[in-house]
Amino acid sequence: MSEIPKAYEPSKVEQKWYGFWMEQGYFTPKIDHKERPFVIIMPPPNVTGELHLGHALTATLEDIMVRWHRMKGESTLWLPGVDHAGIATQVVVEQKLAREGIDRHHLGREKFIERVWEWVSKARQSITYQHQRLGASCDWTRERFTLDEGPSLAVRTAFVRLYNKRLIYRGERIVNWCPRCQTALSDLEVQHKDVTGNLYYLRYPLADGDGFVTVATTRPETYLGDTAVAVNPEDRRFKGLIGKKVVLPVIGRVIPIITDSAVDLTFGTGAVKITPAHDPVDFEISERQGLPVINILNSDATMNEQAGPYAGLDRFVCRQSVLADFEKAGLLEKIEPHSHSVGHCGRCQTMIEPEVSKQWFVKVAPLAEAAIKAVVEGRITIIPERFTKVYLNWMENIRDWCISRQLWWGHRIPAWYCHKCGELTVTVDEPVVCSHCGLAEIVQDSDVLDTWFSSALWTHSTLGWPEDTEDLGYFYPTSVMETGYDILFFWVARMVMMGLEDTEDIPFDTVYLHGLVRDEKGEKMSKMRGNVLSPIDAIDEYGTDALRFAVTIGTSPGNDVSLGRHRLEAGRNFANKLWNAARFVLQSLEAKPIEGRALAELAVERPEPIEDRWILSRLSRLVLNVNKSISDFQFGEAERQVHDFFWGEFCDWYIEIAKIRLSQSTSSPLPVLALVLETTLRLLHPFMPFITEELWQNLKHRSPEGTLDSASIVIAPYPVADEKVIDPEAEQVMDSVIEIIRSIRNARAEHKVAAAKWIEAQVYADKLAPALASQSKAIETLARARPLVMLSRDRRRDGGEKALVLVLKEAEVVLPWAGMVELVAEKQRLEREISTNQKEIARLQERLKDAAFVSKAPAVVVEKERGKLRACEDKLVRLKQELAQLS
Repeated sequence: MSEIPKAYEPSKVEQKWYGFWMEQGYFTPKIDHKERPFVIIMPPPNVTGELHLGHALTATLEDIMVRWHRMKGESTLWLPGVDHAGIATQVVVEQKLAREGIDRHHLGREKFIERVWEWVSKARQSITYQHQRLGASCDWTRERFTLDEGPSLAVRTAFVRLYNKRLIYRGERIVNWCPRCQTALSDLEVQHKDVTGNLYYLRYPLADGDGFVTVATTRPETYLGDTAVAVNPEDRRFKGLIGKKVVLPVIGRVIPIITDSAVDLTFGTGAVKITPAHDPVDFEISERQGLPVINILNSDATMNEQAGPYAGLDRFVCRQSVLADFEKAGLLEKIEPHSHSVGHCGRCQTMIEPEVSKQWFVKVAPLAEAAIKAVVEGRITIIPERFTKVYLNWMENIRDWCISRQLWWGHRIPAWYCHKCGELTVTVDEPVVCSHCGLAEIVQDSDVLDTWFSSALWTHSTLGWPEDTEDLGYFYPTSVMETGYDILFFWVARMVMMGLEDTEDIPFDTVYLHGLVRDEKGEKMSKMRGNVLSPIDAIDEYGTDALRFAVTIGTSPGNDVSLGRHRLEAGRNFANKLWNAARFVLQSLEAKPIEGRALAELAVERPEPIEDRWILSRLSRLVLNVNKSISDFQFGEAERQVHDFFWGEFCDWYIEIAKIRLSQSTSSPLPVLALVLETTLRLLHPFMPFITEELWQNLKHRSPEGTLDSASIVIAPYPVADEKVIDPEAEQVMDSVIEIIRSIRNARAEHKVAAAKWIEAQVYADKLAPALASQSKAIETLARARPLVMLSRDRRRDGGEKALVLVLKEAEVVLPWAGMVELVAEKQRLEREISTNQKEIARLQERLKDAAFVSKAPAVVVEKERGKLRACEDKLVRLKQELAQLS
């Protein structure tokens, strides 16, 4: 039996135990059709490199659930995987190639894909390694990648099924176009930012030469694609102009003045330019009014041939040229500052262009109906509940989903065009000939699918769908989908729709949404701000368990987490406290081994010492509350309860009292020490797996044979509360003992009594007096109170002695001043404090009487000053009471 080291060194423990768990196959569940399994499919991180703290939070929360259910004896599957991340990965590899002086277009599609696969191979290994460092107890035998053969078959199958149901179609629509990535983006992939720009008022001359119409726009260069000017039919200002025509300056295009109820009367002059190819509202107007659609942009946001003399110019250069020409012709009426929201690519932050393009779309509304019903009927529960309303609101107003991307990396769209007959062949397997004319002159669509299309199938594609596999039959539907609230629409809603569509069953019954990880100031973490913290760096410095503690302690569903050094240090401090307390117990067990009979007796007989009954009662309540909190998905609260019990009750009080007993020949506290430590380790294991395994194994080797039968804490049973052990009487007594000791300690600290000095104390109580008397040694030792007199309250006689009297809930503590302080000096100190306090009260009262301050200062500042006043007034009362007692 090796000696337990003085300090906990995570690096010497973590890899050892993770390797052991893997060798034993603890993470691979057995299929047992008699029992319902617990299943989580990991949200697949993008295969773009390093994991961030959001991944650490995801992995920790999911691992807590998985380890808890595994310890409860359930067949438990946590299936890991990685997402090919179309745009993100392509951008990363393109940037890498650019540093080598290579352009993907010169490289060609096939060679470029080979380079991406090289990158992906290394990145996948890195991601797996990082998850294992985090302690993720995934079944690595079932790891999946969205471009694996199985998920790829699922993607093609789902596409073809939807196409055959006419729920996938190809058509011209306004899309969000990124000129940098040169691909369409879904609405959810666009980040809107408030931009301070200008509103330009342009004059369009009437074709009959009788004046002009002024329109306002934020994008004057798009006038080159205008096909009408529109006014609201209710707007009387333009009644005489309806039906007339205007001439677009420079290019000379003649366009009509029309009416449409979509026009906002309050915007600009009330007359608006209609550019159907570059504005979603204008496109809808053009469909209603039968207007032509003119696209003026190339894919890189330069002007195309439709822009006439401006062809070839960058869009922003073109803007300045257009403004210059309008001003020269006297047609730029005015420019006003204007703030508005502008869409940017979520990946590269380039300003997107609304643009008409032929793309593939999913008709989502029919799919959304079943997904709405599943939540409304309670078959799927969203935690926290407030996001249910958000989910339903989005689903009820959902728009068709653009699923085609002009990329090379991803799932190629399973559609082939026939050069001969012009028809389309859509099929799961690659065709040899056109399904319409039978000729071989076919070519596959060059676009790939939106990454979120394959991600939407993740819960069932990873289990073998569309094949009828054993895994799919047993593990689907899954149990919990745990992810960030920021991808509720991107991913969760689409998984619900596609799960129901493909399998006719819900993909999971619970959605748990966590918040974002922010820095200590609540700011979003970003490389630009320089506040990014790498999980692996944090693990190397603080240990995995400290990081897991830091990202989860005290957190609640749907709320953001502020993480900084202080939380990581708190995690490390708790790990060290756990180690040191366990080390004390383990060393005590080595010195005085306990028999199995002693532990067995605790299960059937109530121990005699009241502190034993108290700690076992508190432990039983803890087990009850932790299980309930985990069942309610309140993981941060469960962890806080274990932390507070272990540090605040077991270490600070029970162990300290046990040390007194160990130094005497009274009944040994070791069976209780061992039992509480072992139970707490099992309670804490889902949260802090490495240190708990190390300590549990050490405890096992020092415990009587046959008492800890499991080979690992991973498969040891999770504690279940024994409510018969709950002892309100013992809790009441020990609460009073703790309050007495604390009150004496606080008095010593307040009056600056030397730590080594013994002071006299008298404790008077009513019905608890006999029980408190049994704890006199603990009170004497822990409060350094000697002589200590403990009597019933009715025996107290007020002899007029000068003393500090502390009135507590169940007792009264009398501390004679003579034994504590030098009376004259203490009286002078109190008088000085009273004087200082009175001056501060006068200052605060004067400030709060100032009407100007109260009315103009922020409410929070005023309330803070009122709080200071209340605190000072309370302190003054106490100081005067102490002075009176001293006198």
